[in-house]
Amino acid sequence: MCGTKIFRPAFAERLAGDAGHTILVTGGAGFIGSHLCHRLIAQGDRVICVDNLETGREDNIADLLTNPNFAFFLYDIVDPFTITGPIDRIYNMACPGSPSKYQRDPVHTFKTSIIGGINLLELAKKKSARILQSSTSEVYGDPDVSPQSEDYRGSVNTTGPRACYDEGKRGAETLFYNLHESEGVDTRIARIFNTYGPKMDPEDGRVVSNFIVQAYSGDDLTVYGNGTQTRSFCYIDDMLDGLMTLMETESECGTIDDPVNLGNPDEFSVLELAEIVLDMIESDSKLVYKDLPVDDPHQRCPDISRAKALLGWEPKVSLKEGLVPTVACFGEEMYRQQRDQRGVV
Repeated sequence: MCGTKIFRPAFAERLAGDAGHTILVTGGAGFIGSHLCHRLIAQGDRVICVDNLETGREDNIADLLTNPNFAFFLYDIVDPFTITGPIDRIYNMACPGSPSKYQRDPVHTFKTSIIGGINLLELAKKKSARILQSSTSEVYGDPDVSPQSEDYRGSVNTTGPRACYDEGKRGAETLFYNLHESEGVDTRIARIFNTYGPKMDPEDGRVVSNFIVQAYSGDDLTVYGNGTQTRSFCYIDDMLDGLMTLMETESECGTIDDPVNLGNPDEFSVLELAEIVLDMIESDSKLVYKDLPVDDPHQRCPDISRAKALLGWEPKVSLKEGLVPTVACFGEEMYRQQRDQRGVV
């Protein structure tokens, strides 16, 4: 699909009522994006969801497709587009976030962050809409300091296998800063740390989903490196609270136009996560160790002082609490998949 895309559904007819905002969510069929769409619809907003389904899943939004306040468009934000009618808010959640997926087509991954970001910033300017960029803790690379605060400039390998994602997100932050400074676009930048919860793709390729799927399947849990590397895991509900609070906090309250870390500062090693998952699923799976991927960070922990001060936000759900519904959701999906496979056979 190329050229200029103009979305002209019978949208005025489909979007009911006058309450709430009209909100564009790109990457809205992905893990975080789909949860965001559901939360926005539940609070009375009208949602336009755009996703190319490269990594998003239509199943994530299937129950919204008949909702009169929801519209879905299969489209790639790398291609220019416009939308008729008013837009109040834009959440840019588009871009594969798993190394195994964003490395499949690194050039397109980079384009999604840069060209897609430009397209959305131009739309935000045209519509006088506030726009939030989902950046990432990956902008810090393999950090030399921990926890990582927003003023830390990072340690990123510009020519490594993760660079298409890391540098794309860093470049997008630059674009958002420049368009805010030069054109007055109302921007927000969220640096999202590891997030987990129900509706994660079983084939996501990151550590939480990998461990749960392997434990349920009775396979060995794959630990890269020696397992002492650390991550901070934020439950999806906490992340949504942070994103939506950041979007709706006025800049008079502080430097909201600067990046804000959103994540859970409780730090766990990969081995600790493996033990929790094995115990929760009551699995007899063992651990198997493999070489640490190139540029995989050894520490990842957010300093959320800015989020606390400016947004009054901090996560509430512990890792063990959040894993309960997450593990249950994975179990249900894997059961359905096995049942369907038996039905086909």
